[in-house]
Amino acid sequence: MNAQAQTQPLLRVENLAISFASIEAVKGISFDLLPGEILGIVGESGSGKSITCRALMGLLPGTAKVGGSVRLDGGELLTLSEADWCAIRGREMGMIFQNPASHLDPLRRIGAQVAAPMVRHLGISRGEGLRRAASLLEAVGIREPEKRLRSYPHEFSGGMKQRAMIAAAIGCSPKLLIADEPTTALDVTVQARILRLLKDLNRERGLAVILISHDLGVVADICSRVVVMRGGEVVEQGPVAEVIDRPRHAYTRLLIDSQPGRKVLPQPKAAPEAAAPLLGVERLSVSFPARPGSIAGFGTRTADVLALDGVDIHVNAGETVGIVGESGSGKSTLARAIVRQNRPKSGSLRFDGEDVLALSGEALTRFRRRVQMVFQNPYDSLNPRMTIAEAVAEPIWRHGLADRRAAAKQADELLEMMELPAHLRNRKPRQLSGGQCQRVGLARALALKPQLLIADEITSALDVTTQAQILELLMRLQRERALALLYISHDLSVVGSICKRVYVFKAGQVVETGPARQVLSAPRHAYTQELVGSLAHLPSAATTHETGAMPHHAP
Repeated sequence: MNAQAQTQPLLRVENLAISFASIEAVKGISFDLLPGEILGIVGESGSGKSITCRALMGLLPGTAKVGGSVRLDGGELLTLSEADWCAIRGREMGMIFQNPASHLDPLRRIGAQVAAPMVRHLGISRGEGLRRAASLLEAVGIREPEKRLRSYPHEFSGGMKQRAMIAAAIGCSPKLLIADEPTTALDVTVQARILRLLKDLNRERGLAVILISHDLGVVADICSRVVVMRGGEVVEQGPVAEVIDRPRHAYTRLLIDSQPGRKVLPQPKAAPEAAAPLLGVERLSVSFPARPGSIAGFGTRTADVLALDGVDIHVNAGETVGIVGESGSGKSTLARAIVRQNRPKSGSLRFDGEDVLALSGEALTRFRRRVQMVFQNPYDSLNPRMTIAEAVAEPIWRHGLADRRAAAKQADELLEMMELPAHLRNRKPRQLSGGQCQRVGLARALALKPQLLIADEITSALDVTTQAQILELLMRLQRERALALLYISHDLSVVGSICKRVYVFKAGQVVETGPARQVLSAPRHAYTQELVGSLAHLPSAATTHETGAMPHHAP
């Protein structure tokens, strides 16, 4: 291959414009992708990233109006018929999505779903497709692939589902793989493995990759070039190191400065040392029955699953404490046990001197007012039939703290405190963005004036700019209200930014604890070292050094 051929783009996008009625979603953008290159496209929600890549795959709805040119290996894509698209999708181009559970058929076995594109496009038999599917599952790092062929999606973890999606996407050896936010809601260790897998596929198969993300740290880990989008436009593009070290556009600088860990948020003043912590958990164990179907023999069920195993933690009044660990480590189980959603098997749980496990009636209701919880997905935790103003007012009047008129007024004040415009207050949750909806969840939790707020992965699926806004808001509210905060996350950079102390969970146990900065900069336990080493990081540490934030550790 001569030098000129090597520089010819595999994919060329020129003046791509996409609109829906009067809404311009993408406004005449242009970029190239070279053969064997990994290109990152970054920007916050609504910037046009996903719409652009759906256009590249011919997956836009019929209501979309598309202009410009998209050429793959010199051939125009935008003029293809649906039949032509069906011949190209899966064969020439593959795509993986942020939420694999939404794109895997829950009623079909994994093997059949991985084999389906090969059976269709390569004309092989179903048996040969399953044989190749097993090889692909092994190639993407799934153990016991022959056995896993017969599994259903619900039997796979989030990381395994994403690997199965990648296996299905590369089965026909496409030239291009589009990965749309493939690691956003995954643990840092699983994220690192998925990114490593994409790099390996790129190197070993010469696979060109477009990685869509809102996380510049993730893009910097594996991409050679980056395209920055905002409001449907490309505001900057170039080599990753150049864009991050010398950003030309103010929005790129905002994205860089919004990366978790780039700055340490102001901590509330330390509360006077109390004789006893506000929250004290000692030797707490929680177990769940083995799932249905886990039968060892007739009439014999396997042992219960021990989700928490003798956990000790404490939170002082006004303190911010972090809980970190992978999915399944017991973080959320602990949170639900504290608010009495999970019944512990053994151990003690005390809040402000009271035995929480012994509370009932009015005492339990009073405790639940004093301890509130905010969840990862606000859409699932808010009533879809209520307006956001009604959702915030409801706990106030339901707990008898005010009549409905006064509660509505308090709700308006809380939403104003959350910096939500007044015109949004009569909307339903699904009419709001994820960041706006999370602000509603915070307002609802604060409506009862709690002493302890439990935040369970509340920013993990948000854009970095929105995430930074929510965290700054949370820290300001904590300082103003002298709240104690138990912050649960798999993102160590965020925990290092806002928490005074941290507990590291693995398999239901605390494996390390101490001051957050100390634990995350000089971890002692091998598992904590693995978590810290898995952090996606920006190649330039200049901003971090200027702000004094927690240093990033390269894998």
